[in-house]
Amino acid sequence: VQLQASGGGLVQAGGSLRLSCAASGRTFGDYPMGWFRQAPGKEREFIAGISWSVGTTYYTDSVKGRFTISRDNAKNTVYLQMNSLKVEDTAVYYCAAGRWKSQVTMDVRRYVLWGQGTLVTVSS
Repeated sequence: VQLQASGGGLVQAGGSLRLSCAASGRTFGDYPMGWFRQAPGKEREFIAGISWSVGTTYYTDSVKGRFTISRDNAKNTVYLQMNSLKVEDTAVYYCAAGRWKSQVTMDVRRYVLWGQGTLVTVSS
């Protein structure tokens, strides 16, 4: 399985972007998926995850109510809808796949496959 993230760009504060992460492979639906971000000088952080089974979603507090993760298993794609963007959301955003049929976790070390990252820049 390979992951390809897209959808990043430059947006003004208060605006919206939708990130996509397309996966190759036939068993995409069996993997929990996560979105992470890494700002300059900071560690990579979990921001959202979605389970492989019933699509239960998880968010870090800083994005709750603003970001929405979803997945379309028929299209092998996971999305991150980002609304009400803030300057502090500026970062490189990565999608990642967890282990087969495992639970969503915030632990970056539990994710075994990563997309290449897409840059989101929010201007004031």
